[in-house]
Amino acid sequence: MAEAATTSKGALKTRFYSHATLECFDIAKTRAFFEEFLGFDTVQMADVSFWARMGGDQVIVVVKSPTGRKADMPFLNHNGLDVATDAEVDAAWEIVQRDKEKWGIQKVTKPMVQHGTYCFYMTDLDGNIWEILSNPEGGYSWGFKRGDQTGKGHMARDYDRPVTN
Repeated sequence: MAEAATTSKGALKTRFYSHATLECFDIAKTRAFFEEFLGFDTVQMADVSFWARMGGDQVIVVVKSPTGRKADMPFLNHNGLDVATDAEVDAAWEIVQRDKEKWGIQKVTKPMVQHGTYCFYMTDLDGNIWEILSNPEGGYSWGFKRGDQTGKGHMARDYDRPVTN
């Protein structure tokens, strides 16, 4: 068996960003939210956890809070879910408005251009924040194609962002 190649330029020689972790209060409710509302593939990995993925090999490990308490996710630590067009952002916002009581969704912002993309934010039943945003194929990989930015960069409202489909 061949060894996996490292891709990191860093001292640790890591090769892949494999996962992030979120806490939840109720595994069954949160798994249903991930599958039926957000559209993730999930797999139950233990009585107190499941893994979720969408569109790639990176997963979110969702773990039931061992204390039954957790702090709400700070706004800047949100999770992004891409759609192809601004119109799809608006359609997703309408669906969130329609279904927010069913899924325990709170604090839904209005769609607007922020940090170089058209988006809105919502807080889920576990206090985790999700951003629904229009992005071209490949998500934010376009930033690496453009290279280092100066000034406000993609944070400016009038930033010349890539065109979505």
